[in-house]
Amino acid sequence: MALAGLALALVAVVAYQWRGGKTPASPQSTDAVRAASARGAAAGERIEPVPDVRLSELTAARPEPAGRGRNLFREQPKAPPPMPPRVVTPVAPPPLDPNAPPPPPPPPPPIPLKFIGVVQGQGGAIAVLSDGRDVFYGREGQVIEGRYKIIKIGVESIQMSYVDGRGTQFIRLTG
Repeated sequence: MALAGLALALVAVVAYQWRGGKTPASPQSTDAVRAASARGAAAGERIEPVPDVRLSELTAARPEPAGRGRNLFREQPKAPPPMPPRVVTPVAPPPLDPNAPPPPPPPPPPIPLKFIGVVQGQGGAIAVLSDGRDVFYGREGQVIEGRYKIIKIGVESIQMSYVDGRGTQFIRLTG
């Protein structure tokens, strides 16, 4: 059976070569279709014709879809209508009392240093601090970076303030 199929394929190739490799051209045939037809015929498959492609229909105007109010999410209930905007009446600030004291000054910003460790030396504890770029060392009473003063060094925290004494803060050990 296989030998008969091989002989049939050989006859088809010889007939093709004998005709000079030319087949009658049809408007829908291309080299790829011819090659697929030859392979399909040799394998005994049924070849379907290629449908016509009408390019003019691809560029033609199409009708607009009907039913602009259609809901793709029919299973969900309709959303409630939006609430009307609230009318906000501006409230006048209370009158300033001329005898009232001025507001206090804002507190100083937090100290941006991190307490990363304690080193026990012969002269006492030395705090190790960092601002994310540089590392600073100091003992109790010393000034760090010209702005901050170390008040007390503990095991798990350090007490610091600005040099002028305002803004005392406790900074916990962050490791």
